Amino acid sequence: MRVDSIIFLIILIAAFGFLFYNLRRLFLYLKLAQPEIRWDRPLERFNKTLKVAIGQSRIFRDKIAGPIHAAIFWGFLVLLFSASESVIQGFDRTFTWSFLGPFFTAITVSTDIFCVLIILAVIWALLRRFVFKVKRLQGDSKEKIDAVVVLLTIFVIVTSLLFQNAALEKFHFHGGMSSFRPISHYLSGFITFSSAINIYNISWWVHIIFILSFMNYLPYSKHFHVYTSILNVFFAPLEPVNKLKPIDFEKEGVEKFGVVDVEDFTWKTIFDSYTCTHCGRCDSVCPANLTGKVLSPRNVIIEVRERTMDRMPILLKQKNGNGAQSKTEDEEILNKKFIGEYENIEALWQCTTCGACMQECPVMIEHVPAIVDMRRSLVMMEANFPNLLQSAFSNLENNATPWAFPSAERADWAQGTGVLTAAEKPEFEYLFWVGCAGSFDDRAKQISLAFSKLMQIAGVDFVILGTEEQCNGDVARRTGQEYLADMLVKANIETMNRYNVKKIVTFCPHCFNTLKNEYPLFGGKYEVYHHTEFLRKLIAEGRLKLKPLDNIEDTIVYHDSCYIGRYNNIYEQPREILSSVSKSRFKEPRRSKDKGLCCGAGGGQMFMEETQGKRVNIERTEELLDANPNTIAVNCPFCMTMITDGVKAKEKVDEVKVKDIAEILLERVQINS
Repeated sequence: MRVDSIIFLIILIAAFGFLFYNLRRLFLYLKLAQPEIRWDRPLERFNKTLKVAIGQSRIFRDKIAGPIHAAIFWGFLVLLFSASESVIQGFDRTFTWSFLGPFFTAITVSTDIFCVLIILAVIWALLRRFVFKVKRLQGDSKEKIDAVVVLLTIFVIVTSLLFQNAALEKFHFHGGMSSFRPISHYLSGFITFSSAINIYNISWWVHIIFILSFMNYLPYSKHFHVYTSILNVFFAPLEPVNKLKPIDFEKEGVEKFGVVDVEDFTWKTIFDSYTCTHCGRCDSVCPANLTGKVLSPRNVIIEVRERTMDRMPILLKQKNGNGAQSKTEDEEILNKKFIGEYENIEALWQCTTCGACMQECPVMIEHVPAIVDMRRSLVMMEANFPNLLQSAFSNLENNATPWAFPSAERADWAQGTGVLTAAEKPEFEYLFWVGCAGSFDDRAKQISLAFSKLMQIAGVDFVILGTEEQCNGDVARRTGQEYLADMLVKANIETMNRYNVKKIVTFCPHCFNTLKNEYPLFGGKYEVYHHTEFLRKLIAEGRLKLKPLDNIEDTIVYHDSCYIGRYNNIYEQPREILSSVSKSRFKEPRRSKDKGLCCGAGGGQMFMEETQGKRVNIERTEELLDANPNTIAVNCPFCMTMITDGVKAKEKVDEVKVKDIAEILLERVQINS
């Protein structure tokens, strides 16, 4: 074996040994966190990974940065063949994959092309970060240095490969393969025959050293996602991402509720923190961040990793019986409060749980469940929560509603309408889940009346629970009061099972999401419809007939509720209803469907106050008003309140009406006499 091959072998063993050590260390940190099964339904996970991770489907949601990253990602996949070839050439300089035939030809051509694309992408990425100064890419000095190191390393890796192949072309080591390496062949024209061997050797060593250095630098970098992103997508949830897991309060030995420190997270949340690319896409769509508040979904995940890297090595030493050294320093780190000294408490309470961060994240990180888990510990372990929530919690406990209305008044809205309760009519097909807003809020009660009227016109066999209905538990769950939510959920399930409820319809997206996606976790399994789905079905079946559109002068713009759209993918049904009643007069706001902006009420914000920056509902209302509508259509009682308040604040009450889709439809439906 040649001397240079022996040197290369030593370097190779050292590089992979160090990498193995670091990857094993990070894996052991995961084992210190809570267990969770994330490898069920492997075929579905594999298909999702092909689409999101390999196909880069989420990356392309950003029309500018998307192609840049995709070029680098796909380029590196192609360059894996060249990298493996270079490694083997460390022992046999004449080795190539040419025996693969046409496949090798495709690889050599695509390698040259992707090398150029990667170089252009790196230059553009540097310009965006340091010249154009794209806001979401502006981190601290450490982050900027990390970005420069990674981007320049990538640049050196691909340029050295081009020069390496250009030198090979000069010597025709690949037996006439010049026509299949167009860029390298062109570059070889600038290389003299006498210098080719030196250029090849220098390029080969630079290429190899930078690859080995890069792969060992990544575990210490924010670009560790190069290793973890594909796996993180594979382990991502297959079910609605806002499906919060319940806490088993009857389980013996449980001393902590929610997340007090990082080991209380599941291993998947820690893995999320490994995978965060610091790209800032989550921040760029977060309604709190957009309106000048301190919440940064990116920083929430970054701080999980920071705390993991500080705390987990100490816990690992203690587990292995090696905790004697640096005991004072270790104790100082362990005694730091994760929530408060790492995670900003104020930021945690600014989240609307809209899920835009998770929708936009290219590697499918789960920000909202992590935030809610931390809220749980703040509420149930420390009683540390905004003062305004105390009123909501007390009302939920005493009246089973977040407002100070007695439960005896829950069905007052239905008096004189002919709407019966389950107690009055035990045999029925649908339960109309009215919800707290629809029962007590004066404006939302009009939606209850409109929707129940539509169902009566269509001949739907339905009842309400009346005074037996309690809050679905969404507000308590999203604000961390899981114990209270647990009682409400179980009480509702007991009531509905007593009446043998099979099908539920509701106009509140928060009720819908909780009943459909979370009640099954507590044993309550029902067929649940949002009223926009249900009304579209009634129109399609001919049970609701529309009036002619003549002389209708109304321009409608539609606001997507996060809990119906983003979390349950109900986008087309409400639009089909609005299009059928307004034709060409139906408009979309600038941000709509899965890019829609939250109204600002979710995650308990309906019962709190915004103390920083611009109000989220004002930001959203301004977008809706930019479409110059006569009517803003909504499908959520919380959205109704927030957008109505926004219209009032913009002094447009006389010009623009805010209506629920049920109210708009009722105005256009033929009523048989």
